[in-house]
Amino acid sequence: MSVTDTTSGVSLKDVLANSSVKTTTTSDGLSAATSSATGSKALGKDAFLQLLVTQLKNQNPLDPQDNSAFVAQLAQFSSLEGITTLNDTVSGIASNYNSSQALQASSLVGRSVIAQTGKAVVDTSKNLNGTVVLPASANPVTLKISDAEGKTIRTIDMGSQSAGNASFIWDGKNDAGAVAAAGTYSFSASATYDGKATSLVTYLPATVNSVTISQTGGELMLNLAGQGSVALSKVQTIGL
Repeated sequence: MSVTDTTSGVSLKDVLANSSVKTTTTSDGLSAATSSATGSKALGKDAFLQLLVTQLKNQNPLDPQDNSAFVAQLAQFSSLEGITTLNDTVSGIASNYNSSQALQASSLVGRSVIAQTGKAVVDTSKNLNGTVVLPASANPVTLKISDAEGKTIRTIDMGSQSAGNASFIWDGKNDAGAVAAAGTYSFSASATYDGKATSLVTYLPATVNSVTISQTGGELMLNLAGQGSVALSKVQTIGL
């Protein structure tokens, strides 16, 4: 009796094709895994790992995942996990920074500061000390003081000044020598450069009424009595 070999010429591909067991394609598996892992959320490290495992489970046995591609995906996963950790660390630093700002703000309320501003609430029974900032030497330097209505009540000739900060004192009197009423006054300094009058920056005393803390990590804003808001970076001196 003769035996016939019926398996001759049959390949593994033919066996898989005729098998009742069906394999899920990589694209279909990845699509299902993506929908299951991520939903409507951003792709995180857990979802990334789930997609990687799904890809390995649904790879084509006739063309398995290349080792170099697998290592590259593991490297991507490691980078993703590092970035996630970095984001958590930065968020923690930002939270600590906001807490530090709140403590700093509470200590400034009620304090006297010297800030970059053109207005000051003046008690004319006392001298007011201020500073004019000159980008270069100038002669003459003039300071004009105006009341709340914009009328100039006093003009101070500061003479020749070198580059830098030039201090001035106002005794609270107008040009006629009479003591002005207490209130809010504007200070405008100017100097002549190349034959042209140039406005100068002034630093004046003020009292901090309240502080505005930025919710987005911005700079502290000091709310000064009778002067509005000014950034903390514009403050030259913090007093008692």
